[in-house]
Amino acid sequence: MNDFEEEVAAQRGDEGVEAVILLKVDTAHVDEIGTTLATFDQIDHAYLVTGEDDLVLKGTFPEYQELKDFIVKGLAPLEGVEDTKTMMIVSTYKEDNEIIEG
Repeated sequence: MNDFEEEVAAQRGDEGVEAVILLKVDTAHVDEIGTTLATFDQIDHAYLVTGEDDLVLKGTFPEYQELKDFIVKGLAPLEGVEDTKTMMIVSTYKEDNEIIEG
């Protein structure tokens, strides 16, 4: 684990990690990739979208290392995945149409 990973793990503890993952994919494989990713237990939402990226995932992972493993071992081997961007969620203000009190 590098310094960044250790810092994230120390801050998050065992709270779990939520992340939004953006993917650029070969459009010939978009339905196959989207369907495959939707089967992962960690993925709560999977969307085909318009714009710069093709797929948007929102997932929940028990710890940072599992998020990292998902990206490296779950996404990278999929044929047609051209690029990914991962954003860890830091704070939630509204979810499921409910305001989250801070």
